Amino acid sequence: MELWKIILEAAIVLVAIGLGVRTGGMGLGLWGVFGTGLLVFGFGLAPGSPPVSAFFIIIAVISASAAMQSARGIDYLVGIASKIIRRNPERITYVAPFVTFVFTMGSGTSNIFFALMPVIYETSHRSGVRPERPLTASTVASGLGITASPVSAAMAAYLTLLPADFTLAKILAITVPAAIVSIVAVALIQSRVGKDLKDDPEFLRRVEAGIVEPIPARADADAQQRDGQGQALPAGAARSAWLFLAGVAVVVLLGLFDGLRPVVTIGEKTGPLDMSTVIQLVMFTVALLIILLNKLDPADVIKQPLMTAGLVAAIALFGIAWMADTFISGNQTTIIDPLTEMIKDHPYLVAVGFFLVVGLTTSQSTATRTIAPIGLSALSPAVVTAMWTSLTGVWLFPANGSQIAAVELDKTGSTRLSKFPLYHSFTLPMLVSWVVSVGVGLLMATLVS
Repeated sequence: MELWKIILEAAIVLVAIGLGVRTGGMGLGLWGVFGTGLLVFGFGLAPGSPPVSAFFIIIAVISASAAMQSARGIDYLVGIASKIIRRNPERITYVAPFVTFVFTMGSGTSNIFFALMPVIYETSHRSGVRPERPLTASTVASGLGITASPVSAAMAAYLTLLPADFTLAKILAITVPAAIVSIVAVALIQSRVGKDLKDDPEFLRRVEAGIVEPIPARADADAQQRDGQGQALPAGAARSAWLFLAGVAVVVLLGLFDGLRPVVTIGEKTGPLDMSTVIQLVMFTVALLIILLNKLDPADVIKQPLMTAGLVAAIALFGIAWMADTFISGNQTTIIDPLTEMIKDHPYLVAVGFFLVVGLTTSQSTATRTIAPIGLSALSPAVVTAMWTSLTGVWLFPANGSQIAAVELDKTGSTRLSKFPLYHSFTLPMLVSWVVSVGVGLLMATLVS
C-alpha cells in the first residue's frame, strides 16, 4: 500500500510539472502550488519549505534589472556588445559566444541575448559565415552564463541550498572556468559544422527564390556595418548600466571576502551576514539608486519586460520547488535515503538528473531546487556544483524562446529544427558543452575545498 501511495504522489508531481510546462509562464508555478495542495490535503504530507529567500533574491535582482531597462541601460550594454561583435566579423563564431556569456553573467539573465541575436545574424550573414555556427554557440553560452552569474535566478536558488562554508566564491571558482573552457570547445566544433554559407544548397535556393539576400561584397558589408551602429540614448542609460554592474561587483566582492560582511547573530548562530540577504540588500539598493539618479517613474519600472519575466520566474520557482520539497521531505526514508546510497555508487546520476529535469521544465531554477538537495545528501558541495553546470540541458528540446527566435531569425535556413524533437541545430553544441563543463568542473572541484 505504501508503494502505491508513493507512486501516486510521484505521478502528481510529474503531471503538475507537465501541465505547468504546457500552460507556460507563471502557470508552471501555479500548477506546482496546486500539486503541493494535493500532496498535503490528499495524502497528508507535511508542507515542505517554500524557497522564500530564493524568491526574494529574484525579485531584488529583477527590480534592479528592470530599473536599468527603464533607463535604457540594457540598450547601452547591447550597444557595447554589438560593437565588439561587429569588429570581429570573421571570428564571430568565437567572439559572439564569449560576448553573450559575459553579458549574461553580468546581468544575471539570458534575456539580454535576444537583443544580440539580430547583430550576430546580420554580422555573420554579411561576412559570409554560416549563421548557424555563432547563433547556436551563443545560445548555449547564454545558458552557461546563468551558472556563472552571481545574480541569476538559478544562483539564487542554489545559494540557499548550500552549507554556509561553501561560499559564492567557491561556486564561481568552479563554474566560471568550466564555462569558459566549454565555450572554447563549442566554438571550435561549431566553426566546422555544416557547409560554408556560399556553398550551402538551402541558402542558395533561398537566394534564388528571393527569400534572403546574397552575401554582400566586402565593401558593401563594411558600409552596412557602419550604418547599423550608433543609436542615441538618454544620458542616464550608461549610468544605470554601470550602477547595476557595480552592484554585481559588490555582491561578488562580499562573496569573496567574508570579513567585509557585518557579523550578525541570528538565533544562537553568530557569523557573517548570509549571502542571500546581502544580494537582496545590495540589489534593492541599486534599483533605488537607478530610479532616483535617473528620475524614473517607479510605475514605468514595473511595466518593463524584464520585471514581467522575473516575476514569472519567481512564481515558477516558488511553486515547483515547494512541491518538490514537499514530496522529497515526505518520503525521505522510503525514496531519498535509498537514492542517496545509489548516488554514492553512481555520482554521474546527479548530472543526468540536472540535465533531464532542466530539459523537461526549461527552468534552471526548478531543476536546481529539485535535484541539488538529492545530490548534496550524497556528494560534496564542490562535486554537486561541478555537475550543476549540467543545466546546459535547457536546450534539450526546442521549446526555449532563444532557440525558436534563432531559427526564425536565420533567414538563410542554416539554423533549423527537425521532425525529431531531440535532434536540432542546438543538439551538438549542447552535448559538447555538457560533457566539457562537467569534466572541467570536476577537475576544478578537486582544487576547491
